[in-house]
Amino acid sequence: MSMETEMQELRDESEADCCSHEGSERKSHHSEKVKNSLISRLNRIEGQVRGIKGMIEKDTYCDDVLNQIASVQSALNGVGKLLLEHHLKSCVIERIQEGDTEVITELMTTMNKLMR
Repeated sequence: MSMETEMQELRDESEADCCSHEGSERKSHHSEKVKNSLISRLNRIEGQVRGIKGMIEKDTYCDDVLNQIASVQSALNGVGKLLLEHHLKSCVIERIQEGDTEVITELMTTMNKLMR
């Protein structure tokens, strides 16, 4: 399955709430399929980072290391985009409907951090 197909399936499945307020602690509630996909992607990224460390330890040519770093950054951006989409479609909409407009400020702060 292509990454784009996987992401579309996860988007379709994530229409349900992903976040809730339990007391003062906020939590995400992703389906098991979404959670497993995110964990799988992060495990692959973790392996790539270990591989980069090994490349540096072996004095691998800098351009090759930089290309691997770019690959990891792209993979992390993909995870971030998917989480952001889930957050917008559930948590943010829900909080706005509840009259909590502070979520917009929170979202803008988060997006600024993601775009650095």
